[in-house]
Amino acid sequence: MIINGRVRQACSALVDQIAPNGEAITIEPMTKFPLVRDLIVDRARMFEYLKKVKAWIFLDGTHSLGAGPRVAPEVQEEAYPLSRCMTCGCCLEACPNVNDGSPFMGPQVISQVRLFNMHPSGKMNKNQRLDAIMGDGGVADCGKAQNCVEVCPKEIPLTESISVIGRDTFKRALFGWLLK
Repeated sequence: MIINGRVRQACSALVDQIAPNGEAITIEPMTKFPLVRDLIVDRARMFEYLKKVKAWIFLDGTHSLGAGPRVAPEVQEEAYPLSRCMTCGCCLEACPNVNDGSPFMGPQVISQVRLFNMHPSGKMNKNQRLDAIMGDGGVADCGKAQNCVEVCPKEIPLTESISVIGRDTFKRALFGWLLK
């Protein structure tokens, strides 16, 4: 929610840090999502965006359901911060490009595309995800204001993900015709 004009997680906001001298605290619902009631907003569109980019690992039956593929330690180090996303919506609330007149999906979805494209099994569907994020509301609609990274409660490197996926989509647009 928005607490004293700043989007943040209400569950982890400490009163003595928000208003150290006992000032009044203002609590409002996030403005980029439909209001359900009181301070509750409907974040369903975030989950719809995740569906659009297929932000999951497909189990196609071609491998046993036992131990998964090995992931290199350096890939694990890079992926772990991305996996901490809890789809809270703070990044969308802070983003000036997320509004009623824009189809931009937001940095959270872009970061999840990066995460799933890094996974050994997820790489099988990398091009599908890149095609989805290259479309309407994708990475090209990011204005690079960098507000998202400032408000993320999990300190996810969202701007780094935007950069990586921007580069990947550029390569896909440039060389994708070779794969057809």
